[in-house]
Amino acid sequence: MRIAVYLAHPGPGSFNRALFDAVIDELRGMAVDVIAHDLYAEGFDPMLAPAETGTVAGVAATDELVRRYQDELPALDALVFIHPNWWGMPPAILTGWIQRVLTPAVAYKLDEAGGEPVGLLRAGRALILNTSDTPADREHDVFGDPLQQIWAACVLPYIGVEDIRRTVFRTVTDSTAETRTTWLREARHLAAALAADA
Repeated sequence: MRIAVYLAHPGPGSFNRALFDAVIDELRGMAVDVIAHDLYAEGFDPMLAPAETGTVAGVAATDELVRRYQDELPALDALVFIHPNWWGMPPAILTGWIQRVLTPAVAYKLDEAGGEPVGLLRAGRALILNTSDTPADREHDVFGDPLQQIWAACVLPYIGVEDIRRTVFRTVTDSTAETRTTWLREARHLAAALAADA
């Protein structure tokens, strides 16, 4: 089994990084072939170039890192995304990754009839781990949980992922070391369940 884990947080000492490390360690302990990507550390450029815009299928990426991410996609069994909730959105680096990597003919195609997306990825499962400083009731009642909409309605079904699992750890800024330890154990459990459900 092969699972890619993507981290979108600039802080090497962040709790997001701790989640990333825990998930990778858990999966590797289960003999999963893990492809780990820290998008900031790898220097990913989220800027979409003019030549990359549009929905023309078969336009090859010219960025070597984009090509590498795209080349890995067909062999994946599951995806893991780890990122904070910033303004109800993923960090810009991850939004850019979605726009530059999950392109037509790579991650999806539009059917002939009504332009409905047909996912091209084999990976049928995804786990999203978010951190937030917004209390859950405010997130749902005031904002409508925009990250849930982004991942579960707009992005992952488009590329063929049907089993979408998402957990939010909150509130991070005022959390204790004990709470964070509990959260890391939970992240390990969620990662193990993702791999076990093959």
